[in-house]
Amino acid sequence: MSPTVAVAQFAPSADPAENLAEIGRLARAAADQGAGLVVLPEYASYFDRRPGPSFVAHAEPLDGPFVAGLAALADALGLALVAGLVETSTVPGRFRNTLVAVLPGAGLVAHYPKLHLYQSFGGDESDWIEPGEITAPPTFAWGGFTVGLETCYDIRFPEVTRRLVDAGADLVLVPAAWVPGPHKVDHWRTLVTARAIEDTVYLVGSGQTGPAGIGTSLVVDPMGIPLVELGVEPGLAIAELDPARIAEVRAANSALAVRRFRVEPGAPALR
Repeated sequence: MSPTVAVAQFAPSADPAENLAEIGRLARAAADQGAGLVVLPEYASYFDRRPGPSFVAHAEPLDGPFVAGLAALADALGLALVAGLVETSTVPGRFRNTLVAVLPGAGLVAHYPKLHLYQSFGGDESDWIEPGEITAPPTFAWGGFTVGLETCYDIRFPEVTRRLVDAGADLVLVPAAWVPGPHKVDHWRTLVTARAIEDTVYLVGSGQTGPAGIGTSLVVDPMGIPLVELGVEPGLAIAELDPARIAEVRAANSALAVRRFRVEPGAPALR
C-alpha cells in the first residue's frame, strides 16, 4: 500500500486538554481512513489570539503532557503525528514555537524550534518567542520518505526548504497559523506550491482555521499538483503519496541537480 498522509486543521484554543482531545478526534478519523501520518497546525497545544504572557505561562517541555499525549495517541492508533507545541524557553519571559514529531512505539523522534519569527503584516513574534538555533536540519524517516519540518513563516524563505532537501528530505511538512488578510490565501497556496516545484518534493501544509488562520490546508506533489485542499472549516483530507513519484519528477525536471548555488546558514539579515 502507498503511504497515506492526513492533513488536518482546526482552531486551537486556550485549553490544552481541549486541544489534545480535538487532535485525538482528528487522528482517529484519519486512522479510520488508512492514514499513517497526521499533520496538524502550528500552536496546536495552546493558542490565544496572539503571542503574549499567557503563552509563556502555558509553555511545556518536550517531555511534558502534550507530547506525552501525542505519543500515547500514536501508540494507540499506530500512526505518526506532527503538531505545534508552545515549548518552555530557557529565556525568562519567552517561549519557543516548536514542532514535534512522534512515531508509534518510538515517541518523540524530531523537534524543530521555529527559526524565522513572524515579522510581517503587523505581527511580531520576536516580542515573545525565543528563536531556534541553526542546527542540523530536522528530519525523520516515515513511509519510505525522509520527512523534513518547517513552520509557517519559514515557507517565505526558500532556503529553509532547500536546506531540508539537501539533508535528504523528500517530504516536507509545514504546520502553520497563516494570518488572514488581503491576498494571504494566494500567498500561502503559491508559496507551498513553489517550494514543491523548485525542490521536487511533496509538501504538506496544515493551517489553523479561523478566526486566527485561513485554513486552506493542502498536499502538493513534486510537480506542483495539488492532491487535496481543505477550505475554511475544521476537518481533514487524505492523500496517498508515492516515493517513486520523486524520481519520476526529477527525471523530467532536473533543476535541483543542475543548480549552481548552495545554501549556507548564518547570512546577516537585511534591515
